[in-house]
Amino acid sequence: MVKLIALYKHPENKEAFDEHYFNVHGPITSKIPGLKKMKVTKITGTPMGKEADYYLLCEMYYDNHEALKNGLKSQEGKASGKDLMGFAAELVTLMIGEEVE
Repeated sequence: MVKLIALYKHPENKEAFDEHYFNVHGPITSKIPGLKKMKVTKITGTPMGKEADYYLLCEMYYDNHEALKNGLKSQEGKASGKDLMGFAAELVTLMIGEEVE
């Protein structure tokens, strides 16, 4: 499996971020063709008991690189990207990874 990983820094207004992320952005993203599953993790801290540098992690799973590429090129993928840049451009880091077993 291939996954697109979105890692978000702490937003200034966490309540407003959560409202948009879970009620607008997540539903848009979940409609991307080829997306097999989407897992969202709220980062709660570090093993040392400190606040982590990051607030949220989202993993979006695809069968392969081609499925990911096609999904991002779709209308839904473009809508997700446009929305992301509108509310979290300065907060998000995007990465592509392959699961290793």
